[in-house]
Amino acid sequence: MRNLFLAINVSLDGFADHTVAIADDELHEFYSGLLDNTDIALFGRVTYQLMESYWPRAHEDPQATKSMLDFAGRFNAIPKIVFSRTLQKAGWNNTRLVRDNMVEEVIRLKQQSGKDISIGGISVSRELVKRGLIDEYWLVVQPVIVGKGRRLFDGLDDRINLKLLDTKTLKSGVVALHYQSDKETGRGNQ
Repeated sequence: MRNLFLAINVSLDGFADHTVAIADDELHEFYSGLLDNTDIALFGRVTYQLMESYWPRAHEDPQATKSMLDFAGRFNAIPKIVFSRTLQKAGWNNTRLVRDNMVEEVIRLKQQSGKDISIGGISVSRELVKRGLIDEYWLVVQPVIVGKGRRLFDGLDDRINLKLLDTKTLKSGVVALHYQSDKETGRGNQ
């Protein structure tokens, strides 16, 4: 059975926003490391379009660093699924568009053998959190306060207990918090 993990950048005041991240070499190396044991990536439309707008063409960017290109190579190679009812097509290589039955599709993927499944973004992640389908969380806390945006966990009805597995502090002040759903004390993997 596969493990589903959420990896997302959040501001110190709790807003989930990849565009406010300190996207230095160390952060790209951190996310590349997460991809080492991942063989499928899930997205909602907004996050998919954000990632698809840059990573397939990162090698064309004269300012792209070696760590960015390494991340791009790994990220582009991984099969991807975008969940959207409005997106007309998914043009990024190795990408499949799923319009309906997101929860059933994720359950089916988790039951297969293989490496981990990653998910990023807010709307799709929020729904999977509510359903107790996320096994691990990588909350990558950026040392910024933005004061506005979308919060990842708004709208949850129940408390979800987590167990801290690890922390990693990057030179930039970014702190990656690694949690596991606590199956024994509440609403972990169901």
